[in-house]
Amino acid sequence: MRLTLDPLHQWPIGLGKPFIIAGPCSAESEDQVMKVASGLAPLNVQLFRSGIWKPRTRPGAFEGVGEIGLKWMQAVKSTYLIPVTVEVANAHHVEACLKHNIDVLWIGARTAANPFAVQEIADALQGINIPVMIKNPINPDLDLWIGAIERMNNAGLTRLLAVHRGFSAYENTKYRNKPNWEIPIELKRRYPEIPMICDPSHICGKTTLLQRVSQKALDLNFDGLMIETHTDPKQALSDAQQQITAEELGNLLQNLVLRESTTSNSTILSSLEELRNIIDEADETLLKLLSRRMDIVEKIGQFKKENNITILQPERWNEIVVTRTSSAKQKDLSEDLILKIFQLIHQESIRKQTHIMNREKEEGSEIKW
Repeated sequence: MRLTLDPLHQWPIGLGKPFIIAGPCSAESEDQVMKVASGLAPLNVQLFRSGIWKPRTRPGAFEGVGEIGLKWMQAVKSTYLIPVTVEVANAHHVEACLKHNIDVLWIGARTAANPFAVQEIADALQGINIPVMIKNPINPDLDLWIGAIERMNNAGLTRLLAVHRGFSAYENTKYRNKPNWEIPIELKRRYPEIPMICDPSHICGKTTLLQRVSQKALDLNFDGLMIETHTDPKQALSDAQQQITAEELGNLLQNLVLRESTTSNSTILSSLEELRNIIDEADETLLKLLSRRMDIVEKIGQFKKENNITILQPERWNEIVVTRTSSAKQKDLSEDLILKIFQLIHQESIRKQTHIMNREKEEGSEIKW
């Protein structure tokens, strides 16, 4: 499906690059919200964010101040002339935000994972072309993320942004939410017209990784950043460990290296094209070698079938893993990369040999007319 999107300049706010969204995780009091906005005003933040309704994992946690917080957002907008954005999770939230003239809405990760909730929001916005930001769902499901975007677009919303905030993982990692960069990259490949914002606060879960993740997002040609800021992060009522002060945000932005997505320098473009041609040739060689390897896999599969040998040979598979990753290390290649490549090759080898083993059974099961 092709998205129908307005050009960026048709937003009611200036989408400079990088587009910076900042503000507290939660609106806790009018004084807190106004103080954060006061600190952000000199930083040329283009959109002020704050959570009014907070979906918490377990009951008893701070779940937001509710609708009264929308009046505080109005005060930020009128006092500091910064457009404001609020997270919505149902039709009631949408109605309240529209009533208080909130400039931009955003759909959070938990809501994006629920097609019923997304459709409810889309229905509530039918005919109201307000800008909407859609965070990735909590689980690493690209189609679910695309589905949320498509539901908004089908409702006539053409000013859409995708927000990458990482994905939940059961195992412990250095991130609060694993970035899985390949997922937003694939979304951008399929829909190059949709702007992509990174939320490093939720990816990191702590401030020590914030600069590094923010820089990586910009190096990957993301259009902007959403960073949580607070007057006193340690005392924040939600997500205290991942928020920074306005001053710290200023330092972070000052230390970012901004790169161009392309160049008009013909010499540079020519050199880049040369190198890309070499890569194309190398890729063609890889494909030929892979095709040859699969031909041998099929011969082995036929041999195993004729001699009644199982497809999976654990000792041989372990030997491949050990020797190939060891060889990769000697060649200064990532062991993780080579392991993933050979795991995929092994999966395809098993698929091919399974087909060979069961070919006669599969053919015999076909209905003959």
